[in-house]
Amino acid sequence: MSEKQNLISSEVISSSQVSFGTSGARGLVTQFTADVCAAFTAAFISTVKLNYSFDKVAIAIDNRPSSYEMAQACASVLGQLDIDVVFFGVIPTPALAYVAQEESIPAIMVTGSHIPFDRNGLKFYRPDGEISKFDEQSILNSHVEYLKISSFPELSVNPLASDRYINRYTSLFNNDWLSGSRIGIYEHSSSGRDLYFKIFEAFGADVIRLERSDSFVPIDTEAVSQEDRAKALKWSEEHNLDLLFSTDGDGDRPLVSDEYGNWLQGDVLGLLTSAALGIEALSIPVSCNSIVELSNVFQCVKRTKIGSPFVIDEFETLSKHYKSVAGFEANGGYLLGSDVRVNDRPLNALPTRDAILPVIMLLELSKKNSISKLVEELPSRYTYSDRLQNFANQKSNTLLENGRKNPNKLLETIGFSNLTVSHLNNVDGLRMTLSDDSILHLRASGNAPELRCYVEANKIGTAKCMVETTLKKILEI
Repeated sequence: MSEKQNLISSEVISSSQVSFGTSGARGLVTQFTADVCAAFTAAFISTVKLNYSFDKVAIAIDNRPSSYEMAQACASVLGQLDIDVVFFGVIPTPALAYVAQEESIPAIMVTGSHIPFDRNGLKFYRPDGEISKFDEQSILNSHVEYLKISSFPELSVNPLASDRYINRYTSLFNNDWLSGSRIGIYEHSSSGRDLYFKIFEAFGADVIRLERSDSFVPIDTEAVSQEDRAKALKWSEEHNLDLLFSTDGDGDRPLVSDEYGNWLQGDVLGLLTSAALGIEALSIPVSCNSIVELSNVFQCVKRTKIGSPFVIDEFETLSKHYKSVAGFEANGGYLLGSDVRVNDRPLNALPTRDAILPVIMLLELSKKNSISKLVEELPSRYTYSDRLQNFANQKSNTLLENGRKNPNKLLETIGFSNLTVSHLNNVDGLRMTLSDDSILHLRASGNAPELRCYVEANKIGTAKCMVETTLKKILEI
């Protein structure tokens, strides 16, 4: 034992350049060495043990080439801590969160979500749900001693999480509920691609499985590529689809189209889902479309910083005053903050991003009205977003700081000299309400070196043009 090297978690983490983003620890694959994975895992266990007793931890992964070896490193240090590992293989993040919640054990999801395959990440769950921002700081500051990782245990897959997740939704409706419906699933490399078709087929739908990929595809549901927009239109017409469904890499953010192949904005999907569920109070990030309030459907709408931990933090307060509570993000991820009933059947809370509940509730609504009509009936307010990739955070922060000091000058610099700022919101990034009632929101990504741009306007063409102009001008300056 004396010949082996002892490491301290906080020292390994601080020198790794891996940091927590809006949801989980993210970094380059080269930064997630075995010892870094072990350091985060040991520190996580130390943090959770302050309030919970357990002797096993659940682990799952996405389809990235690096994910399995990272899971092995996490399992190796858990072995040093005399904690058993239950490995659920490649499954959606919400499936892992759900089984961990049901079994009252912590969980670790190895995933980088939608970011490119040369990056990866770790998401952590306490027995009662996602870790908080306070927990993140505790993990970073924990001084846990462990042995340098020298072995990588083979991990055998337990099917329990997959079975539980499928049953969570198939138990809500009768087997013939979607009989006659044609649903396309854009599978690519999504971690839920081996589960989704089973759910829809269990309801009697005719499922068309499309474009499964052996290489990792970084689908971003908030910045859908023109290529994926074209695919959706083509597939919907070619296969006569009622709906096309996909997700990001770890299956916690949905991408859903109408019957014509037009992808829905994530916050529009969240609004429709919440209305279908009869939700009274919502917690949503500041970046979501203001039609949530304009729809006058909800008794309370609380705006937060961007990131699921901030959305979840509001659930406790809202639950004291409202019977049904939920949240969603502009990326479409839906967080159920309270127990509800669907089709007069119970559905337990799942306060983490989920992709399946929104598509199921949209299909339920579409039984009475087409998806395109449901969207048309909402207030005419449109959002569009895109990003500059490989854009250093330091550049983003400098730009945003200059914008806070003189927002009208920033507007002029990026090509909108005919407009002025009527309201400034600094909750997360720089969100400017302009004199023509449009909203321009700039924010540095918490997960990767990217600058995100969100625009809300009365016409989709206006929103798209403003985003493209803004990002083009920022690159020039």
